[in-house]
Amino acid sequence: MAKKPTAHDAQVIMQLYDLRREAEMRKARHWATAEFWPTSADEFLKVANAFPGQENAWLRQVGGYWDMASSMVLLGAVNQELFLQGGVSGEMFFIFAKIQPFLKEIREKMGNPDAFANIEKLATGSKLARKRLERVSKNVQQRLKSMAKPSK
Repeated sequence: MAKKPTAHDAQVIMQLYDLRREAEMRKARHWATAEFWPTSADEFLKVANAFPGQENAWLRQVGGYWDMASSMVLLGAVNQELFLQGGVSGEMFFIFAKIQPFLKEIREKMGNPDAFANIEKLATGSKLARKRLERVSKNVQQRLKSMAKPSK
């Protein structure tokens, strides 16, 4: 059985939250959640390869943040059950659900088998996480469909 969350776990979660409040990080998070809707590996790679562009910087900032946070959980520095709460890591699941359908192709084309590996391992590593990812992925797919419909 997993250990119960400690006050230290809660403190780390609050520090992670505080990092998300930094001005440039807020811009990066807004872009990654509201404006970045890749529908293929090539669309993702267009941004990933646009170095040193603003959107590239935001992609690296948000991806790096969630990968770092995931690694802390995977290595036992932060309680997994606490981290997987919606208010803590919901954004991570949302962003990952946007790229998961073509993650294998992204890795192949980037020549980086470790791209988003910590996030993937955490988001698929427990029953709770898999259920959440499935639910969020359905929401992302519905959003993509509604965005593709021509406006009247």
